[in-house]
Amino acid sequence: MLKQMTTLALVTSLVGCATTQEPKQPTPVDVDTFNASLSEQKSELVTLINANQSEQQATLTSLSTQLDQLSKQVAAVKIQPEKQVVQVPMQCDPSPIGDKFILGAVEHVYIDEVKAGFETRIDTGAESSSLDAHNIILFERNSKQWVRFDVFTQGADKPSQTFESKVERFVRIKQDADEKNDRRPVIHAHLQIGDYKAETDLNLVDRSHLDYQLLLGRKFMQDIAVVDVGQTFVHGKKNPSKTAK
Repeated sequence: MLKQMTTLALVTSLVGCATTQEPKQPTPVDVDTFNASLSEQKSELVTLINANQSEQQATLTSLSTQLDQLSKQVAAVKIQPEKQVVQVPMQCDPSPIGDKFILGAVEHVYIDEVKAGFETRIDTGAESSSLDAHNIILFERNSKQWVRFDVFTQGADKPSQTFESKVERFVRIKQDADEKNDRRPVIHAHLQIGDYKAETDLNLVDRSHLDYQLLLGRKFMQDIAVVDVGQTFVHGKKNPSKTAK
């Protein structure tokens, strides 16, 4: 009896082991669920990509705006020196160049010998300088050649004034191939342009048909001045004080 029970227990044990070791069957996959999950993941990926593209576009737009602003600032910096150059004649700043001073195309020039100032043409095309004079009469004084002449110191609509001066020499000016040489007396004059004083020779001639009573040519400007034809009245329009020496 004991032997039969032992045998039955052993058989039962073997059957239990056989049941435990039986392999598991794989869980079946639901195709619809899988496709739905895959579609959801794809939708999330597309949404993420679109969000990144929008962010990149916003960044590019911001950078483009900053570049435009920077370009405008650079352009303004480049233009600034030109503005400063334009302001110089407006401020009438006769800044010297080396040991020379600047003259505009037209300047107000005071002549000490006639005690009057004139709007003067600064002409690099003319060699000598000339003053508008009328009723020119030559005479001798102390065995020297002198000249008497009239100048409209207050304008053509006011009476002229008469002056006398020693003749330094005579010059011949040929203005036209068909005309004879124009022999003119030359006087020595002391000029003042703004704060600058200089001396030069002036030939006397009727300039009433011209725009300016006084013309300064290259001989006056040589070694002392340079001309900026883009400016006028760099040194102002006022006559020097009568007490100035």
